[in-house]
Amino acid sequence: MAQWMMWLAAAGTLVILEIFTGTFYLLMIAVGLSAGALAGYLGLSAPVQFVVAAVVGVIATVALSRSKLGKASRAHASRDPNASLDIGQSVTIDAWHTPTGGKPMARVMYRGAMWDVEYAGAGTPAAGVHHIIEIRGSCLLVLQAHPAPHTASDPQPMR
Repeated sequence: MAQWMMWLAAAGTLVILEIFTGTFYLLMIAVGLSAGALAGYLGLSAPVQFVVAAVVGVIATVALSRSKLGKASRAHASRDPNASLDIGQSVTIDAWHTPTGGKPMARVMYRGAMWDVEYAGAGTPAAGVHHIIEIRGSCLLVLQAHPAPHTASDPQPMR
């Protein structure tokens, strides 16, 4: 088996491992191994092939770590709409009560169960529609939903 084929076999193995692990870093190393395969196909010596594979792999890995894909999400899962589909959903609060020195609280039926609700904004909230911004255990943190601004293209009510 030619040396460049061994480089490609190693790159293919890393691509398969990347599929199972879900990390793009193995894919970047596989890109480096593919560059080593290209160097071998062009007839360069084995030490040059290793250097090409290492340099391309390191450059690809550093480029990935500096890209958006390489950055870990800084959003906590309780506030991340990608982790919880409840974030951004609406609930209707009929009445608020404020314990002495505490934040406004309420109870609401949401997804077939009773939930504690805590107001995350400043001041005293009004009853009405609120949006979920975070979930802490069995407590929903909400903010007042603001009505959409009226535009000229909206139909006017009949008088």
